[in-house]
Amino acid sequence: MAAITMSNIVKQYGDGFPAVNDVSIDVADGEFMILVGPSGCGKSTLLRMIVGLEDITDGDMMIGDRRVNDLPPRERNLAMVFQNYALYPHLTVYENIAFPLRLAKTPDEEVDKLVREASATLELDEHLERKPGNLSGGQRQRVAMGRAIVRQADAFLFDEPLSNLDAKLRGQMRTEISRLQKRLGITTVYVTHDQTEAMTLGDRVAVLKRGVLQQLATPRELYENPGNLFVAGFIGSPPMNFLPATVEGTTVDLPFGKVEIPADKAERAAGKGLLIAGIRPEHFEDASLAAEDGRTGSTFRATVDVVEWLGNETYAYLPFESPDEVTGQLQQLEKDLDGESLRTQLVVSLDGASRIAEGEEAEIWVDGRRVHLFDPSTGENLTVDRERAGRIPGAEATTG
Repeated sequence: MAAITMSNIVKQYGDGFPAVNDVSIDVADGEFMILVGPSGCGKSTLLRMIVGLEDITDGDMMIGDRRVNDLPPRERNLAMVFQNYALYPHLTVYENIAFPLRLAKTPDEEVDKLVREASATLELDEHLERKPGNLSGGQRQRVAMGRAIVRQADAFLFDEPLSNLDAKLRGQMRTEISRLQKRLGITTVYVTHDQTEAMTLGDRVAVLKRGVLQQLATPRELYENPGNLFVAGFIGSPPMNFLPATVEGTTVDLPFGKVEIPADKAERAAGKGLLIAGIRPEHFEDASLAAEDGRTGSTFRATVDVVEWLGNETYAYLPFESPDEVTGQLQQLEKDLDGESLRTQLVVSLDGASRIAEGEEAEIWVDGRRVHLFDPSTGENLTVDRERAGRIPGAEATTG
């Protein structure tokens, strides 16, 4: 095993476009690191530079104590698992797993030992004599992982390995990959655009946008302390609500009413003029149910446009309008997040017991402690707890 250190990594193509722009990430020995972001953010390019499939324009790539910028892939001792499995259809499962060992001219006895150990770990024993074409998508992905395991590499690299699987199988494979990584304790870098994979698998998560690192932190800290509008909008499903806001004292004035927030948050946003307030859907509740639970805080009344009852929870949608200063920033954010609408409605997640109905005015409780306030011009989170937010490039913060 080995740590992977990326220092000021740049990948610039012939037209001058920086696919990866000055990214620095330290992956500790044995850590499970996630690279996440929307399409075109540079995450797969960065992974390919680690393994040696892309040249590095500038910066230093270290694996353990070796600088590997100019080393070919075969000399880096890394194992990569691809999205399309990359199995040989004419070979059995056994021989697919054994392939890197055959290339290395490993003795047959050692090959058999390593293949059967990997097969037992991945529950592939009964499939060893089958061909990949006769396996399910999940089984084929396990074969690809087995081939990576037998290499006894310094690190695993995963490039969106679950993208071709259906939703149920993706959940099962997430669990298997997590258990396998913990059992082997091997350094792992995993690329995905799926935030569920990012939040459930990683020890830490690096969020990228247009080739630039936005924040590097644990999944919990990304969720609770997003460093900017992009991270706040990308992490969480349904996404965070963004509303125009002004602050006076400890009161935030929103389109639906006034919300009391903690004094330390209000102090950081004082005198900033028009802001963007960010509140996650799950930080609202039907006011009548909140009162039954003894929750205190701010409430407001608004007309409900649409209600979606899902049994254990209810989503209610409340339309609103934003001024141009806020709309422009949110329009750009929508483009960065591949088109998710963020400007026209408040989405609130309520207990499934709520009897709120479409077309009626409802009283909604909001947890003012969870309100974030963003600068509309820069997207910076003015109320982030920097002691807990991991690393936010360009801002003073401790490492997560």
